[in-house]
Formats: sequence, C-alpha cells, structure tokens
Amino acid sequence: VVYFTATFPYAVILILLIRGVTLEGAKDGIEFYIGTQSNLTKLTEAQVWKDAATQTFYSLSIGWGGLMTLASYNNFHNNVFKDSFVVTLTNAGTSVFAGFAIFSILGHMAHIYKIPVEEVVKEGFGLAFIAYPGALSKLPISPLWSILFFFMLLTVGLDSQFAGIEVLTTCLLDAFPKAFKSKRALLTITTCSVLYLLGLPCVTRAGIYWVTLIDQFVASWVLLFLVLLEIVGISYVYGGNRFIKDIEMMVGKKSFGFWLWWRACWFFISPCIILVILGWSVVTFAPPTYGNVEYPSWGLALGWCMVVFVLIWIPAVAVYKLIKAKGNPWKRLKSLCSPSEGWHPYLDIHRGERYSKERCFRKKSEKNHPEQRCNVLWRNVQKA
Repeated sequence: VVYFTATFPYAVILILLIRGVTLEGAKDGIEFYIGTQSNLTKLTEAQVWKDAATQTFYSLSIGWGGLMTLASYNNFHNNVFKDSFVVTLTNAGTSVFAGFAIFSILGHMAHIYKIPVEEVVKEGFGLAFIAYPGALSKLPISPLWSILFFFMLLTVGLDSQFAGIEVLTTCLLDAFPKAFKSKRALLTITTCSVLYLLGLPCVTRAGIYWVTLIDQFVASWVLLFLVLLEIVGISYVYGGNRFIKDIEMMVGKKSFGFWLWWRACWFFISPCIILVILGWSVVTFAPPTYGNVEYPSWGLALGWCMVVFVLIWIPAVAVYKLIKAKGNPWKRLKSLCSPSEGWHPYLDIHRGERYSKERCFRKKSEKNHPEQRCNVLWRNVQKA
C-alpha cells in the first residue's frame, strides 16, 4: 500500500506540471513562485521561518516519533547516513517540484481573471481546497483533473497517517509486549477508531476553526519545543560523543573530520536556529485568524492550554524520576542523566566490546564493590 501511496502523488504532480506549463499565464505563476515577482520580504517574517521549520519536522517525521519508530525496524548495520541524505533531499525536492505544478496553474487562473497572481494565491487550507480546485475547474476536462488532484491529496494524507498510526501502535507494543503482541491488528483498528472519533469535531461546520487552532498551536509550537529538547537530550544529556560511538557501532568507524560537521550541527547550529525561531516567534506573536474571523480570548487560551498539556509531561516525568531515584539531589540528577546499566543493542551479536555482557557485569560489580576495584588497581601498581 505504501509503495502506491508514496509514488502515485509523483505521477499526478508530473501530469499536472506538464499540463500546467502548457497553459497561458503559466510563466507569470512560476515567476511569482521563483522569479522576479517573488516577494522576498516574506523572509523577514518570523511566521515564515516557523512554518518552514515545522513543515520540515512534520514531513520528515522529526519530533513526533515517526522517524525513530520506522528506523527501529532497520537492520542494525543499515547505512543511516545514506538514508538521511536521500530522504531529506527527496523531501525538499518534492516540495520545489510540486510548487512548479501548483503555480503554473495558478498563473493560468490569474491570466483568465486578468488579476495579479498574488490575488489568486491563498495560504494554508485555502490553497488546497479553494484556489487550486478553482483553477482546475477552468481547465478542459476539469472533472478528470479534479479527481486526480483530490485522489492525490487522499493518498498523501493516508501516507502521512501510516507513520502516525505506526508510532502509536509500536509504542504500545514495545511498552506492553505480552498484552498486545498477538493482537496487533486489533490494536491498530482500535487506535484508528479512537483517532477517527477525536477527529469528528474537525469536520463540523466549525471544524475549520478547530483545525486552524490546532495547526497554529499544537502543530507548530509543540514541535519546535520537542525537537529542541531532543537535541539537548542527545547532545548534552546523553552525550554527543557517546551518541557518535553508538552510530559507529552500526555504520563503522569514521574520521574526526567527518564528525566535525555533525558535532557543529548537534551542539551549536541546530539548537541555535531553533532557539532564534522560537524567540522571534514569541516576540512577534499575532493571534491566529481564519479569513476575517479573529479568535476570542478563550479560544487563544484553549490553544495555549493544548500546548501546555502536551509539553507538561516532560517536566512531570522528570520530577517523578528525580523523586524515585536514590541518593542526594546531585547523585539523583547525575544517575538520571546517564545511560542505565541495561542500555545496549537488543541482540548480543551487535553489542561488541562496548556493550558486552562481561563489561556490563564488570561495571556493575565495580559499582557494587568499589573496594575490590581499588585492590585490583593497587596490585597493578605494585606489579608495575
């Protein structure tokens, strides 16, 4: 199913692109998209950068578990670097490629109505469900183009939902293997049914306002915070160098120069960019609107409450873990910021020297009997 839903949109986009560039006014649309008519002043707006970051995170499944869930099914020695480059470049290239197909037809629509392209273009849901369908209706054999376009939207939506459903089912299967291992189909059906019921308010007459509210708050602010915390957790808590050694266990040793760029990204570039976007977005925050409708104060309060409800579990679990840990506050914090003794690759053949059973047993023995370690060290000194 995924092979079809992932490739069919490319076929439709290619068809729409070929049809679009043959229409009158297509050049004006492409010039508005990437050309002399492009509004480059938009790059000075924080909202544009925030939307770009969250779109990248969403489309690559970063920050909400999709990337880690699907990667967990890889072979241990899979070349993650090649996958990362191929998927990222394909994702970005698809966006640019689709832009030409979209704006060539919008340029034709502007030509028909004798108005500037910027008056035809709508952002967000208006582009997919108002402007572009309106442009397709002006083409010859318009029902064919409309059917292809909306079927493409359906397959793209299904493709995105596959990853989301997989995140939930895999997390539940890993957390409760005895209860759910033999009931994966039932678990998937139950998860889909619950999400279906939760989504019903979004298809009511006021549904577009709920979707906009969720999109403006949960799908943007939450993702930025989660990705920032993930980077901090891996680079500064677990340890970037320890993380690099884990990757080298899977893909083989790499030179110091190879890791220089990744260290710069993980320790400095990526967290700084996200912090700048977050701070800039907070300073320039404007209440969301849909069309000319402004959200009331209780609507904005509800949006921030959704953000807090999602993020509150991170500090709540951290505090709970601190309370349950043993020792003084510093020892508790230190133990929680270090890998547990049971942290290692799942299969014995993949553990190597670094995570071998003998080494884990020796570390545990030294922790429980530090005086034995001192005696061994003293004997070694005497021999020397």
